[in-house]
Amino acid sequence: MEILYENLLRIEWQQIVMWIIGGLLIYLAIKKDMEPTLLLPMGFGAILVNLPFSGAVETLETLFSAGISNELFPLILFIGIGAMIDFGPLLSNPKLMIFGAAAQFGIFLTLCFASMFFGINDAASIAIIGAADGPTSIVVAQALESKYLGAIMVAAYSYMALVPIIQPPVIKLLTTRKERLIRMEYVSKPVSQTTKILFPIIITIVAGIVAPASVALVGFLMFGNLIRECGVLNSLSETAQKVLANLITIFLGITISLRMQAAEFLAPETLLILALGLVAFIFDTAGGVVFAKIYNIFAKKKINPMIGAAGISAFPMSGRVVHKMGLAEDPQNFLLMHSIGVNVSGQIASVIAGGLILNFFLK
Repeated sequence: MEILYENLLRIEWQQIVMWIIGGLLIYLAIKKDMEPTLLLPMGFGAILVNLPFSGAVETLETLFSAGISNELFPLILFIGIGAMIDFGPLLSNPKLMIFGAAAQFGIFLTLCFASMFFGINDAASIAIIGAADGPTSIVVAQALESKYLGAIMVAAYSYMALVPIIQPPVIKLLTTRKERLIRMEYVSKPVSQTTKILFPIIITIVAGIVAPASVALVGFLMFGNLIRECGVLNSLSETAQKVLANLITIFLGITISLRMQAAEFLAPETLLILALGLVAFIFDTAGGVVFAKIYNIFAKKKINPMIGAAGISAFPMSGRVVHKMGLAEDPQNFLLMHSIGVNVSGQIASVIAGGLILNFFLK
């Protein structure tokens, strides 16, 4: 009984705040179905590590050292993500690549803002939150030895899950209803299997030449896609897409929560990083939409500028958000294939952007 009272007396208000944050993440995962494979373990883990004398901390430290400190979990996850991606819509309409590139604007803008408050390596690590890609954020922050790896991981994964909340207001603010009503006819152009096989190989080589530091990230992503498209490893492709990706996501979510201990998470620097991460997401979305609007000034055939927002790397959430917004304005306006094409191009662009950041700042 004495031990019970002692533990109760050692509970601090900061820990209770983290229980509430953990509960909120669990609520969003279950009630709102927002990336439950990610938010549920993060939310439960946040409660787990903020119990007095929590025995889970040491175990999670072991997992953190085994899977995140050495970048193992993010890179393995990239194989699963690559196996999920169908580059067909992008290959049948290659111009969509430019919108994926435009939607990385928030990364470099946030780098400028973050450098006002943090050292350059930490600022570069914070900026990559705008890649909307958790594994890339982890690899970059780890390589640059950022002191704020925990906050960066939490911000990147939290905002990825909150894309359905963050993006729609930004898109509506920057577009008129007339623009949102623009219909885009989708003409399916056949893409040969040879093209689909060569694409990941060529992208890896090009990325390796342009941004050598991105080779591990791009290479694992493209290897996963090659497994999907080669036609002789269907069982491995299915395993990578489902079992492997889900398992690693659960491990990542619960392990990331190690850095959600109250003393570390509720520091002013962490709250500032969360704010800067939100800025990065907002300006990534805005960059894609604005670029699409500029494109329409010169294009004979107008595109729906909302698809520019799908250029952030949060695959496939962002593509679905744009598609749903199109249907909300016009039930006959099907933007899914266009938005997914832009979304997968954003996946490639964000990884290359991470490699460029490493090239610039890695000593």
